[in-house]
Amino acid sequence: MKGILGRKIGMTQVFTESGKLIPVTVVEVEKNVVTQIKTKENDGYEAIQLGFGNTREKLATKASAGHTAKAQTTPKRFFREIKGVDINSYTLGQEISADIFTPGEVVDVTGTTKGKGFQGVIKRHGQSRGPMGHGSHYHRRPGSMGTMRPMRVFKGKKLAGHMGTLTVTIQNLEIVAVDTENNVILISGNIPGPKKGLVIIKSAVKANGKINEMENLVSYEVEEPVAETVEETPVVEEVALETTEATKEEN
Repeated sequence: MKGILGRKIGMTQVFTESGKLIPVTVVEVEKNVVTQIKTKENDGYEAIQLGFGNTREKLATKASAGHTAKAQTTPKRFFREIKGVDINSYTLGQEISADIFTPGEVVDVTGTTKGKGFQGVIKRHGQSRGPMGHGSHYHRRPGSMGTMRPMRVFKGKKLAGHMGTLTVTIQNLEIVAVDTENNVILISGNIPGPKKGLVIIKSAVKANGKINEMENLVSYEVEEPVAETVEETPVVEEVALETTEATKEEN
């Protein structure tokens, strides 16, 4: 098990050499720093804590600044734990970059979904609406609240309410490409969260370290535009003035 923190940039598409189009999500992965190593003797479980996203010292609390100072790094904005890792292979203050993953590796991505505010049952739960014709008094309401007895609404009833801002994990996604120069990872499909949202990329729980075979991607090189030669147009105004003066003398 291994993992890294990143920031969702957006979606795009890439092509393989055989012409297959793959929609991908671009995740910016700055260097993560191991800010704490938790052991069974001290904490009761084994895990590593990663710090991601630099922040100004002025905005960091004394506790956060002192915590990152032990790892000899700058204050961080986000801290997340990765469980199930081999803590013996990590050291305090170690930097983790995008090269820990390889193309074709299967991963699980966790993020916070977009907040939609207060929504009704049709948008929130996908329920069907009533007839929209004249005389109908049932359009987008939730419908029946249950049986006559016990004269209350049971817990878990799908009603209108706050939608979004939930922690969601999408499993068994495939890493398409890893760009170590720009610290970017391309993941097939979509992942939860808005743009610039924090995401956690971890080894897939159900894949058992599976790595799929990936085709080579087609790289496009942008050619420099060729400067077009503009032919000089003849001056027509001077000729027009000479003709007008000649006609005036004749008259």
